[in-house]
Amino acid sequence: MSLPRTPSFSLQGRTALVTGASSGIGQGCAVALAEAGAHVVCAARGAESLAQTVDAMQAEGWSVEALVLDQTDLAALDTAMQRPFDVIVNSAGLARHTPAVETTPEDYDAVMSVNLRAAYFLSAWGARAMQAAGKSGSIVHISSQMGHVGGPERAVYCASKHGLEGMVKAMAVEWGPLGIRINTLGPTFIRTPLGALTLSDPEKRAWVESKIKLGRVGEVEDIMGAVLYLASDASALVTGTSLLVDGGWTAE
Repeated sequence: MSLPRTPSFSLQGRTALVTGASSGIGQGCAVALAEAGAHVVCAARGAESLAQTVDAMQAEGWSVEALVLDQTDLAALDTAMQRPFDVIVNSAGLARHTPAVETTPEDYDAVMSVNLRAAYFLSAWGARAMQAAGKSGSIVHISSQMGHVGGPERAVYCASKHGLEGMVKAMAVEWGPLGIRINTLGPTFIRTPLGALTLSDPEKRAWVESKIKLGRVGEVEDIMGAVLYLASDASALVTGTSLLVDGGWTAE
């Protein structure tokens, strides 16, 4: 009898790009992929914090390099995406939470520029390079549970993430025949600098914890196994969908 074998989670011999890699979820994603054997290009806007992350990762013996990149600068992004990666994880994100009636055009444009416009061209140009090199590959966007539900003072953020979810579905349809997979990972509130403002407010924290069925906010480590799954051959038949790591927030 020939028994099935579990597909490999190893990324040995593959090159990965992780944006937003200098802190928080992006840093956790970079570590997860490096631990699995990938050569990881860590990209972020802030050179100092990025260098600190890369130095710490190199000290662990992992193969990693830094790329200072503002992905809202589409000319710079286009240049960066000439390189064909096997795995792309987009963890760059921006949130400016206000009541919808108080949203300014400047805040709207800033959030959409990072969360949707840059994500669109990162994906398109990443897939273009994969296709030119004859590579299959995996593209993963760090989205949010808010790409599936609504929330107070989050109309712009939710709009950007709902748009991201739709974009990913359409791109999966186009690129499936090429062997290029694209998915999102939807966290709940994670203890990061981005989530600190909400979680530092006792009333808002109580609201968050009341919605998470497992009764706690997330940690960066909660995301790391999920991103490795989506990046690796373990998810070889998974595309055009969202892996929710939300503690049950969206279950009701």
